[in-house]
Amino acid sequence: MATTGLSDQQRVLLVDDEATNLHILRTLLQDSYQLLFAKNGSRALELARQEMPDLILLDVMMPDMTGFDVCKTLKQDETTKHIPVIFVTALADEADETQGFELGCVDYISKPINPSIVRARVKTHLQLVHMDELKHSRLQVVQRLGLAAEYKDNETGLHVIRMSHVSRLIAGAAGFSEQAQDEILHAAPMHDIGKIGIPDAILSKPGKLTAEEWDHMKQHPAIGGRIIGENSTGLLAVARRIALYHHERWDGTGYPHGLKGEEIPIEARIIAIADVFDALINERPYKPAWPVDKAVAQINADAGSHFDPALVECFNQVLPELIAVNERWSEPEGALPPTS
Repeated sequence: MATTGLSDQQRVLLVDDEATNLHILRTLLQDSYQLLFAKNGSRALELARQEMPDLILLDVMMPDMTGFDVCKTLKQDETTKHIPVIFVTALADEADETQGFELGCVDYISKPINPSIVRARVKTHLQLVHMDELKHSRLQVVQRLGLAAEYKDNETGLHVIRMSHVSRLIAGAAGFSEQAQDEILHAAPMHDIGKIGIPDAILSKPGKLTAEEWDHMKQHPAIGGRIIGENSTGLLAVARRIALYHHERWDGTGYPHGLKGEEIPIEARIIAIADVFDALINERPYKPAWPVDKAVAQINADAGSHFDPALVECFNQVLPELIAVNERWSEPEGALPPTS
């Protein structure tokens, strides 16, 4: 039967050694999803790798290879570990459920099955899959825009990688949740996206900028905010705050708004430290690399003026990890971009 909408793209693999059980599941789901069928664990693994279904409904009690064995193998394989697995089983013991969840399943459906429960659970988990895909697509957009900014800047892509990881480490020391740390990591590459709107003659100028040129340069945070747009929550909201405010200073002497202290969003305060630290300890067309101890001393000297003093303390707490980040993504010989 033909279907329309999102379900056209969603495939469900049904695994059970009993043909009757497969027939029941097929009757319940065939009008809404593309179905694949396997009557044993080996065939299930083969189809999972070949067809990459969006969801697997997996019987537990099967000969030769149990559903637990199949799930364990799926989760150990890089190509299939992301596929959500729902166990469909007559096992009702709590220990069996615990084992299934420990192996990585997302849900249990008990036999004999309830049709409405099956449809509801399948729909819910496929919606979650779709949400994850949207999240991944948005992340790719953010990363690509960050890459576009690099083509306009006088810095290498490794700078963006390093300062992003440094930002995440500082955020972790400041008590950010894992999710918030990841948002900082992924949003940080957008900090200078507004430089897309700055003339090349200004960005690539090897000497000191004139007052008029500097006024142009100071517009890039606002341009970045307009590029990213208004977003109330999520990754793009974090990216916009970073782009708009990462040149503000703790003492209110920054730009473009002259915000002071905690008026500056905390993500932007973190990025400010990470950005300057990486710029100091790595070579630039206009300066040699500073020794790490000299750069650390400068960051600490600027606590309370340029930087949030509490976040500078967080910076100090994770300094060994920050140095490791710089070593891991160090600049190769001859990597500096041209100055004109």
